[in-house]
Amino acid sequence: MEKTQAIILAGGSGNRFGGILPKQFIKIAGKTVIEHTIECFERHRLIDSILIVINPEFYDFMNEILLRNNFNKVKKVLRGGNTRQESSYIGINGCDEDTEFVLFHDAVRPFVSERIITDMIEALKEYEAVDVAIPAADTIIKVNDEKIIEDIPKRQYLMRGQTPQGFRLPLIKKAYEIYMKNPDIPLTDDCGLIVKYNLAPVYVVRGEEKNIKITYPEDVFMADKLFQINSISSLEIAKDNEQYIKHLKDRVIIVFGYSSGIGKEIYDLAKSYGATVYGFSRSNGIDVSNYTQVKESLDKVYKKEGKINDIINTTGILGISKLQGMKQEDIIEQVQTNYIGSINVTKAGISYLKETRGSIVLFTSSSYTRGRAMYSIYSSTKAAVVNFTQAMGEELYQEGIRINVINPERTKTPMRIKNFGYEKEDTLLSPRQVAIAAIDTILSDITGQVIDVRRNMPNKP
Repeated sequence: MEKTQAIILAGGSGNRFGGILPKQFIKIAGKTVIEHTIECFERHRLIDSILIVINPEFYDFMNEILLRNNFNKVKKVLRGGNTRQESSYIGINGCDEDTEFVLFHDAVRPFVSERIITDMIEALKEYEAVDVAIPAADTIIKVNDEKIIEDIPKRQYLMRGQTPQGFRLPLIKKAYEIYMKNPDIPLTDDCGLIVKYNLAPVYVVRGEEKNIKITYPEDVFMADKLFQINSISSLEIAKDNEQYIKHLKDRVIIVFGYSSGIGKEIYDLAKSYGATVYGFSRSNGIDVSNYTQVKESLDKVYKKEGKINDIINTTGILGISKLQGMKQEDIIEQVQTNYIGSINVTKAGISYLKETRGSIVLFTSSSYTRGRAMYSIYSSTKAAVVNFTQAMGEELYQEGIRINVINPERTKTPMRIKNFGYEKEDTLLSPRQVAIAAIDTILSDITGQVIDVRRNMPNKP
């Protein structure tokens, strides 16, 4: 299997950004930009290790960031050069000898997707050099020094470059050996060297609009909004039943809302893999909107088992109505159950999960990204749960507690059937698919994330 290393280039000084700290160290959504970027490669199954090339002035600062994280794939932090090319060259020389593929990525592109990284690595099996780009959405004009248009190139041949850029290691080494003999050639990226010296064709992988580069202060506002709605679509945790059993057999898991739908499926699935599972819902006298009941139920489990590893809250109420026609008590019940319930479960669980460095899983809905007529209370509570999860991801980070939120597509549950009646099976997720995503999430090392569950995701055991 090909060994792939990612080189994250973080040599920027922050001059264009205008701040005291370089833009890679600006905090957004609870973490520095570079932490978000590292996470994209850390959790990718095809990335073997990560090298960080840093501005020498911030070498110690970078190491402090690494000390408070559990980035298992970060193997080296290298002091960068005065230019991007120098930093890339330093990164290349830091690669392991048995590395076959190397990906260069800007530290200030924290939204690179799993799909882009996968497509890059797959393309490198056929091509020696691979770039990422998106079509130019606007007409591009060429002007002279007097700002007079000289040419309007055909837009169909124009694309906007992004990163990562990928290479087979011998090729990019050869390119830089040539370049370093005459380093005054003006180039802005690594693929430019391959094109300049005509060393190999450069294949282009489709990028994404959200894979933005944070360059100017106004980009921070855009990035902050993207983080609010950003999600990851799949997790590579376990491959078969034996691995699930291995990971789950010693865990104590609590499921709120276990008596039906997704909660019941999670309860049954975790139990079938050997976990010790406790379920609570209104059916056995526990209402998540009542903090005392939640706390007492957790305390009983803790006293009996001596630990709690994971807490999952699937409880929710869906009410469809115009606000004017809703009863006040129904509004309060939705808010108390959907939002306050998530707060109660999280708060009550912190003291127990500190001991196990455990995890919390909450649930949202696809309606969280934009309020919908007739769903005003439901949508807003689900948006609040996402915001709460992202905030708590930062707040609980130092405690070693992970918290994430599952965002399933329409799912065949009793609550949905009650509100929408009959729907075609192939248009809905099964509760089991969502349950598997929840199990994968508690077994992962991610935190503060929205986990999308879609019908076209790969099936698992």
